[in-house]
Amino acid sequence: MSIRRLPEHLVNRIAAGEVVERPASALKELVENAIDAGATRITVKLAGGGIELIEVIDDGCGMAAPEMALALERHATSKLPTDDIEHVATLGFRGEALPSIASVAQLTLESRVRGAEGWSLTVDNGARIAEGPAALPPGTRVRVEALFGRVPARRKFLRSTRAEYAACLDGMKRLAMARPDIAFAVEHDGRRVLSVQGGESRPARVAALTDRALQENSVAIDFEREGLVLGGVASIPTFNRGVADHQYLFVNGRPVKDRLLVGAVRGAYAEMLARDRHPVVALFLDVPPEVVDVNVHPAKTEVRFRDPALARGLIVSGLRRALDAAGHRSVQRPSEAALGLWQPGGVPTTSPSSLEEGLGWRDSRPFVGLGETQPHPNPSPEGEGLRHYSGMVRDFQTFFAAAPLARAEPARHEAPLATDFPLGVARGQVAKTYIVAEAQDGLVLVDQHAAHERLVLERMRRAMAGGTVPSQALLLAEVVELDEPGCDRLEARVEELRAFGLELERFGPRAMLVRAVPAALGTGDVHGLVTDLADELASFDEALSLKERLDHVAATMACHGSVRAGRILSVAEMNALLREMEVTPHSGQCNHGRPTWVKLAHGDIEKLFGRK
Repeated sequence: MSIRRLPEHLVNRIAAGEVVERPASALKELVENAIDAGATRITVKLAGGGIELIEVIDDGCGMAAPEMALALERHATSKLPTDDIEHVATLGFRGEALPSIASVAQLTLESRVRGAEGWSLTVDNGARIAEGPAALPPGTRVRVEALFGRVPARRKFLRSTRAEYAACLDGMKRLAMARPDIAFAVEHDGRRVLSVQGGESRPARVAALTDRALQENSVAIDFEREGLVLGGVASIPTFNRGVADHQYLFVNGRPVKDRLLVGAVRGAYAEMLARDRHPVVALFLDVPPEVVDVNVHPAKTEVRFRDPALARGLIVSGLRRALDAAGHRSVQRPSEAALGLWQPGGVPTTSPSSLEEGLGWRDSRPFVGLGETQPHPNPSPEGEGLRHYSGMVRDFQTFFAAAPLARAEPARHEAPLATDFPLGVARGQVAKTYIVAEAQDGLVLVDQHAAHERLVLERMRRAMAGGTVPSQALLLAEVVELDEPGCDRLEARVEELRAFGLELERFGPRAMLVRAVPAALGTGDVHGLVTDLADELASFDEALSLKERLDHVAATMACHGSVRAGRILSVAEMNALLREMEVTPHSGQCNHGRPTWVKLAHGDIEKLFGRK
C-alpha cells in the first residue's frame, strides 16, 4: 500500500485520542484556556458526569470572529508569541485542544471581546454546521455535548457516570487550588457542588478544597534554593489519610502528577508516618521555564526537570524544615468516636465479681449499687429512712476505699503551675503506659513509649549531625542468628551502622556478633534490634539517598531504646519527658506516624458531664 496523507478529520480524531481521554481531560483543557484568557470568574456546568454536557463560561478577554474560526484549526494558538517552546508561560500552548474536542463531540463556541459584538460557531464531530451573532457578556462560553457520541469504540471504555464526575471534580479542585485569585463554581446535573471566591489566600483555598481542619493542622512552606522556590501547605504527620489522593503538586501553576515529586513527599515524611498513611499536601514549585520541560505528554500532566535531584532535594528539605518548625504539635482533639466511648456515671452494670477484682474490693458481701441497701431481715417503717442513708454511706466508703489502678505521686516540693508549660504538668500515670498531665486549657494524655521513641530518634539524629553516636561496649559479645541473606545485608552496612554506635561482625554464614550498641539505647533487646535492622535493610529502595537510609536505621534503633509501656515512672521522670517533648521537633508523633499525645479540652470534659 502506498503512503498517503490522512484526511484532516481523521488526523483530528487521532489527536483527540491523545488529548481527550475522558470528560475530565476535555474539561481541563477548556478551563486552562479560560485561565490563560485572564478570567477572574469561571463557571462550569456538567451533565451525566461530563459525558452528556460540559459547559465552561468565563469573563476573560474573549475572541473576535476571525480568531474563533482559527482557534478551531490544529496547531493554532495565541500562547506562543515567539518560536521558543522552552519558555512557556501559559497552561496551554499546543493549539490542539479545541479542534480535538470538536472532532469527537458537538462543540458550540461563543465569545465576545469587550466593546464588540458576540459571535457563535458550532461544530458537530469535525463539521462546521452553524455560525452567527450571539448575545453574551464579554468573555467566552464553550459548550461540549455528547462527547464520543459518534465514536462508540471510545465511549464504551468510559467509566460510570459517577466515576467520570469524580474525575472532573478532582481536576477542577486542582485548577482552583492553583489559582486562588480566581473564583470557581461547578454545577453537576443542576446542583452546585463547588464554589470558591476569588482573592483568597493560598492556605485558605487549599483548606476549602480539601478539609477545613487542615488550616489548624498544617504548616506553611516557604523555601528557596538555587532559583527554585517551594511554597504551599503540608499537614502535620498526625493529620493524615489512608490514600495518597490528597496530595496536590503544581509546577509553575500547572497541576502535575509526577512520580519524582510524589517520591520526594514520601521521603520527607519518612519515619513520621506509617507506610499505609499519607499526608495532605499542596506544593507549589516555581522554577525558571528553561529548567523544566512541560512538552512531555500531550495532556501536559507530566514534566521533566533538567536536574531531578535538585528538585527532589528542594521538596524534601523544604518539607523537613517546615515540619521541624512545627515542634511538638499534634492533632490535639481526640476523635468523636473516641469521645463516644466515654460512658456517663451511674450504677455499674458489670458483674459483681469482675468489679470486685478490678476495683480491688475484697468484701465477701453481695454487691450493692450506690444508693441501694441490702434487704433488712425485720423491716419496719420507722427504720426504713435510716437504713437507706446508712446503706449509702457504707457503699460510698467501700467504693472510695478501693485501691485505684492509676497511680499518682505526691510532689516533694511546690508543684509547678499547669499554665507554665504547653503540655502541662504531670499528675499521674495510668496503666503504666499513659501519662496524665494538666494543661491550662485541658487534660493531656501522653503515650510514654511513643513519645520517648521520637525523643531518642531526634537525639540520635543530633548526635549524627555532630559526628558519631557514642557506643557502649558489651561485656560479653552477643551472637544473633539470622538467615544468610540477612547477614549479608548487615555486613554490607557495617560502616554505616558503626556510625550509629552499633558494632557488628560477621560470625559464620548465618550469625552476626554484636560487640557494642548505641549508648543512648542502654541494654535493650539486642537480638530484636539486629533482627529488625536486617528486615529494614531488605525493604530499602536502592534509589534512597544515604541520609534516608540512615534515618530508617535510626528509627529502628530508637524504637528498641525507648521507654516501654508497662514501666512505672516517677512524677519527676514524667515531667522531664514532657519538657523535652516541648522543645523537640516532630515530638507530636512517633516514628510510625501515631500521635504521642492528645488533649481533652475543658469544653470536651464539660460535655462528658453534661455541663455544656
